[in-house]
Amino acid sequence: MNIALWILQGLLGAMFFLAGVMKTLTPRDKLLPKMPWVEDYSPAQLRLIGLSELLGGLGLVLPWALHVVPVLTPIAAACLTVIMLGAVAAHVRRKESLVPSVILAPLALFVALGRFGVF
Repeated sequence: MNIALWILQGLLGAMFFLAGVMKTLTPRDKLLPKMPWVEDYSPAQLRLIGLSELLGGLGLVLPWALHVVPVLTPIAAACLTVIMLGAVAAHVRRKESLVPSVILAPLALFVALGRFGVF
């Protein structure tokens, strides 16, 4: 189980980190053609979402790998689950594709539960 969790943590961590960097550093107008949902959020809100994903991606891997406050890893995974549930709600409201959010939310939840020791 530990190997599966590490693989999932690494993949999710990289994905959330890169998505967060993109949303944090790319101007809102450049994101709009690829991500229509961006028009519903201010630049500050978009940066907050990006920063949350960026830090969550780091939190999925670094605390557990470095053995420095490792409880932060399942907390980061739980927080990313909540962010993805918010993304599902936003995409439902806009009648957009739910596929990425619906896949990422349970995977992040699996990491949270696994690292909290539920299974």
